[in-house]
Amino acid sequence: MSIQPLLKPVDKDMRAVDALIRARLNSDVILINTLGEYIISSGGKRLRPALVLLAARASGYAGDKHHLLAAIIEFIHTATLLHDDVVDESTMRRGQETANTVWGNDASVLTGDFLYSRAFQMMVELESFDVMRVLADATNRIAEGEVMQLMHAHNPDLAEADYLEVVDRKTASLFSAGCRLAAQLGGCSAEQQQAMADYGRHLGVAFQVIDDALDYGRGDGGYGKNVGDDLAEGKATLPVIRALACLDADRAAPIRTALRDGNLDAMNSIMKAIESTQAMEYTCRRAEEEADKAIASLAAFEESEAKQGLVELARFSVQRRH
Repeated sequence: MSIQPLLKPVDKDMRAVDALIRARLNSDVILINTLGEYIISSGGKRLRPALVLLAARASGYAGDKHHLLAAIIEFIHTATLLHDDVVDESTMRRGQETANTVWGNDASVLTGDFLYSRAFQMMVELESFDVMRVLADATNRIAEGEVMQLMHAHNPDLAEADYLEVVDRKTASLFSAGCRLAAQLGGCSAEQQQAMADYGRHLGVAFQVIDDALDYGRGDGGYGKNVGDDLAEGKATLPVIRALACLDADRAAPIRTALRDGNLDAMNSIMKAIESTQAMEYTCRRAEEEADKAIASLAAFEESEAKQGLVELARFSVQRRH
């Protein structure tokens, strides 16, 4: 399943955003241009800007300020990817070498800083204190989520609620902020703005939970994320958390040890444990519940092609295989 057919209602908008992203990447510093273009052109789904564009159109917005907002959201997201890959010591993303592998950690972190600061320069152009407040709060929550994830690394006792709190902060907060501001651009009521923010939050949780499921082989191998990355980094995600909750102490012990050690040699036994406990089915069901909540949040909006695009985006988030 591809995301592209879902973006038909905002196809022209997406092209405008891509052009804007490349224009705003421009810097007098050659390495920033080179590294930034490498990341932006790496074949990502552009899910977050698409989400902003669809949400704005579904909210009745007819201008073009949502292009700038979508580009800002993508810059913030890209900055977090650059920093994440350094922290996680990742070598591959979306089927190609990570920027830190090609140019080193220093260049990746500093280019991520550039993207953050460029995003805030662009925010000023929207001349809205609310935009600044919502995105400042979101970036702060993302940073808190990153630190929380670091604190929980190699912890086999991580509870599902704590895992979901990290997901809410690290991933869903930016989805939610983009949707809220898109509804604000459309002149929506406070209730509708909250409903659109709720849509984004639930969609973000669903998307990340499935992303974590893919690390244990839900996909068909045709995606860039390396199977086993989360285990190697000692990240306890929902498939493993659920499996551990269903296993007796003796069967859980080697999995707990593997998480503490980041031992990839235990990958096969962990996947067997996930299968025997139906932890993958549980994980996908939890993601589907979040997607259903996202769709339900859209009841506050009139039917439109853009609204249907948001519905299909929620379904895509849990059906994808990469």
